[in-house]
Amino acid sequence: MRSGFEPTAFVIATVIALLAAASPTSAQEPRLEGRVPESIRAEIDALLDSAAAIGLPTEPIVDRALEGASKGAGANLILAAVRRLTGELSDAREALGSASSEAEIVAGASAIRAGATSGDLEQLRMLRANKSLTIAAAVLADLVAVGVPADTAAAAVITLAVGAEDVEYIAFRRNVERDIALGASPVSALGVRLTNAADEMAAFSPEAVGGSTRRRPQKP
Repeated sequence: MRSGFEPTAFVIATVIALLAAASPTSAQEPRLEGRVPESIRAEIDALLDSAAAIGLPTEPIVDRALEGASKGAGANLILAAVRRLTGELSDAREALGSASSEAEIVAGASAIRAGATSGDLEQLRMLRANKSLTIAAAVLADLVAVGVPADTAAAAVITLAVGAEDVEYIAFRRNVERDIALGASPVSALGVRLTNAADEMAAFSPEAVGGSTRRRPQKP
């Protein structure tokens, strides 16, 4: 005769089944099915789950995996690229702060991939605390892409951080790219345009124009 409560095999099995049903499982990204090697699907899905759990944008990770697959990259290369991007996104979010937008994090990750440091992004955030860093970080990456050394590009973007608006960052990048296309070296083109931009910001600052705000002309 049994004394007290002794769970039966049926009750034990039921509890185990309920616990299994309640435990979190790795969600599968349907767009990867049949497009990336099955040998790495579970690992990529786990990375996506982890990224989402800490507030990282996951769309760029999916895109990176699909890009690798479309180019015929092997499983190991695709997985390495996805891991690297996830790390860059994480580093960018940590440097820019938890309140950063997804666009800022993605642009920051591109800047890190181009050679910027977490310290560069932290300085940008400090100098542009109330402004979006999406364009500034993207311009940094674009400058490196046209041949400007990463540390030089970062220093230029940081120099402009206080006074430049997004439209002026875009004009700055466009002018540097134009000068390079006309034969100037990347470093020389950046130096000339940075001096011009800094002079314009100084000349058209509220202090320089008696407290009024004037629109800065953009040099061709």
